[in-house]
Amino acid sequence: MENQQLGKILIIDDNEDLLFAAKMFLKKHAKEVTIEKDPRRIPFLVNNNSFDVILLDMNFTDDTTSGKEGFHWLKQIKEIDPKAVVILITAFGDVEMAVRALKEGATDFILKPWQNEKLLATLTAASRLKESYNQVEKLSTKQKQLQSELKKPYADIIGASASMKNIFSIIDKVAQTDANILILGENGTGKELIARAIHDRSNRKDEIFVGVDMGSITETLFESELFGHKRGAFTDAKDDRAGRFEIADNGTLFLDEIGNLSMPLQSKLLTVLQRREVTRIGSNKAIPIDIRLICATNMPVHEMVMDNTFRQDLLYRINTVEIFLPPLRERQDDIPTLANHFLKSYSHKYRKDFKGFTPSGLQLLQKYNWPGNIRELQHAIERAIIMAEGDMLDSRDFFFLSAKPTNEKIAATATYNLDEMEKSTIQRAIDKNGGNISKAAKELGLTRASLYRRLEKYGL
Repeated sequence: MENQQLGKILIIDDNEDLLFAAKMFLKKHAKEVTIEKDPRRIPFLVNNNSFDVILLDMNFTDDTTSGKEGFHWLKQIKEIDPKAVVILITAFGDVEMAVRALKEGATDFILKPWQNEKLLATLTAASRLKESYNQVEKLSTKQKQLQSELKKPYADIIGASASMKNIFSIIDKVAQTDANILILGENGTGKELIARAIHDRSNRKDEIFVGVDMGSITETLFESELFGHKRGAFTDAKDDRAGRFEIADNGTLFLDEIGNLSMPLQSKLLTVLQRREVTRIGSNKAIPIDIRLICATNMPVHEMVMDNTFRQDLLYRINTVEIFLPPLRERQDDIPTLANHFLKSYSHKYRKDFKGFTPSGLQLLQKYNWPGNIRELQHAIERAIIMAEGDMLDSRDFFFLSAKPTNEKIAATATYNLDEMEKSTIQRAIDKNGGNISKAAKELGLTRASLYRRLEKYGL
């Protein structure tokens, strides 16, 4: 069999002999050939298929010479798919008609009866044009996403503690595979940095990394954001739009805070991951996707499976490998290194000449509990650099931390507010057990899931 140099072809003509002859010839060269004698089926066919080239007769039985019907259906096709590649065919050579057809969106014009070689050459050129349209759209969308990603601050992962060395070892093992990764850890521990590190060391490193905060996507926008939509699919859909899955094609898709998804949205996500294809809202065309999936959450997804709030089959799908990022309070050895990194970064940003920390300043940072983890440390040092004088950061420059809990002691609060008392009790239990959620939950008489819900409630 000859090489298939063409994609999916649609031919619409009222002459059945011509249709079958064209199909017999083209099926040797095309991936798929669809023929149709009734032009009224054009909207259905174009809405439900992705054709590379459409070959459209200009004159049907109601009107054999003017081309009026051909122009009507050309307009219909272009309204459904503005990037459709359409070649008009007619038995009546007319230069003015050809020029008008090109102005109204046709790609080319061919006379019948045609020579097969001429038809094949015309279709081959049109197929290449369609491929270039697809590439331009894909590259344009990816360029916008890349520009957005480049604006985000990115720093190398910092840490020499035993727990971080173990994480670096896991990254080295999994990065060059396509295994799905689930990153677990509290807010502010650097889950996105780990995801980017995996991508940067993977075979997809030259492709795009697309991050999505699932916690910020509403139920109504979920499908549009992730799967895309067609123009007119809903009130504000003024243009065709690729979803994050399409944008991430051949690259890495990072779904952050996946534990926040409702059960119905979990089901929709699972379907896409199983089929490895998406369908835009307002379309019936399935679009194949090839992505490396990395997910992250601060939620106790294993306990959520037991509570029937997270699908077990989705968890199996996303956690081929799990990486647990420990909270900063369990990485005290890394605090000086991180603190000096942020000191250098913000000294440069604010054009100040800070040389380091006084012993009391560094001691305070190491004793503090850091409920907001690395993100809180980063913001604390930025704030201190803005406000401090001199060239060394002292404990007094972190006065805003002194009233907050430290690893040495959680101050008892003289309050009878039940929420405040519960919050304080939970904090003491967590600190007493060194941040071990399971032990703290057991001591409090709660399940891990119940404790996590309270941690979310009180922002701990």
